[in-house]
Amino acid sequence: MSSPAILAIDQGTTNTKALLVSPDGTILARASRPMTLTHPQPGWAEQSADAIWDSVADAIADVVTQVDARVVAVAISNQRETAVLWDAVTGRPLAPAISWQCRRSYDRCATLRKAGHEAAVIALSGLNLDPLFPAAKLAWLLDSVPGARERAGSGELQAGTIDSWLVWNLTGGGSHVTDTGNAARTQLLDLHSADWSVELAELFDVPIAMLPQVQPSDSHFGDTAAGRTILPAGIPIHAVMGDSHAALFGHGLSEPGAAKVTIGTGSSIMALTDVPATSHSGLSSTIAWRRGDEVTYALEGNITVSGQAAAFATRLLGLADENALTALAQTVSDSGGVAFVPALAGLGAPHWDSEARGMIAGMTLGTGPAHIARATLEAIAMQIVDVSLAMEADTNRVIPTVSVDGGATRNAFLLQLLADLLDRPVLRRADPELSALGVARMAAEALGLALPVSGGHDTERFDPAMSVADRERVAAKWHRAVQRATAHD
Repeated sequence: MSSPAILAIDQGTTNTKALLVSPDGTILARASRPMTLTHPQPGWAEQSADAIWDSVADAIADVVTQVDARVVAVAISNQRETAVLWDAVTGRPLAPAISWQCRRSYDRCATLRKAGHEAAVIALSGLNLDPLFPAAKLAWLLDSVPGARERAGSGELQAGTIDSWLVWNLTGGGSHVTDTGNAARTQLLDLHSADWSVELAELFDVPIAMLPQVQPSDSHFGDTAAGRTILPAGIPIHAVMGDSHAALFGHGLSEPGAAKVTIGTGSSIMALTDVPATSHSGLSSTIAWRRGDEVTYALEGNITVSGQAAAFATRLLGLADENALTALAQTVSDSGGVAFVPALAGLGAPHWDSEARGMIAGMTLGTGPAHIARATLEAIAMQIVDVSLAMEADTNRVIPTVSVDGGATRNAFLLQLLADLLDRPVLRRADPELSALGVARMAAEALGLALPVSGGHDTERFDPAMSVADRERVAAKWHRAVQRATAHD
């Protein structure tokens, strides 16, 4: 008889992954499909919503045919803050999905800020007025797609983040839902009631009627429909979480102050808090997950371009791949005074400067490609350092160690740089797919199974080894460059 397994879908910006996870935590099979992000105008970033769904269906078909396993539940981890608008009957998207990296809603955010609404928005949603978040993106879609506002008002349209889009497709349109953690990232959820805010919806001019129903992260989100994927009808979807939230859960962190870093296209630094925290350092208060009536809160710093900086520099330097970039960076002992600020889509936390632009500073006639390569990896680490120190200031707690996950954590040299520049030990799990494993664990526990937490003896530790003088030199160079990148005419 086939063994039971959780099908964990991790839909990200650059790829879609599907894992079959057994009740003991073993990954039985995995599949992946690449994703394309397009930039039709400067500052814009979008993806085909249909292509996102197709990648999920393809990855499912691949993974379930690799082994003889019986899927007992589906769990979804997703890229956050990407907005989709679709026809409630046909399921056809009305426009490309607007990526979390997109800055097209900058003017709307700036107008609300100028009108004095930011304090109220932060108090209700925990989030700064920034184009990262979907509320202003959805308003932009309604204003830009012909007839969209009228159709939304008559109930013909539905909108949501990627989790809602995937559940809607998996259930054949049977469920229009989201989990509390994803909803908390839209800037339309009241953190205190854990439900949609009428005040925020009116402020952003987004009809609540087209938004998904908010449910706990471990609830029953619906069942698979026949003909949508290779899966049979009737398999329950038993967990939905944003990728960063799922990674935090996957690390098994449960005490306030415990922190993790997910290093992917962007980075998310997240620490648990007892209650919604007020940040004075440019961080966001959010909901990590909700189980039944119990809400778990977190403080988060979002970095817009993180691991993607390495991909950008690899292309800029004409290298074969990011492994070549790391190898090149290791041929020099330091960056030779060069600093790279990867503000390629503005700067996120703790700066929140949408107008900042990327720059390479400190070059001389002696600068070579290796110095730029090393400065790129230093930049990824220093952005995380800045957010981590801001988090310590906000929580009045020292972060003793940092747990990391995400594709970029395969780079041991980067993690050593992070430990050196943060001056804290960095812990890497054996399998970097903590988002998929975390949401699989959430689904397993909802079914009464005891999926273990990843870690233990499979954790690798990177201890700081850089001198104080060298660490301070890199930090000073970095902060000077950031000041230049954020100095606008």
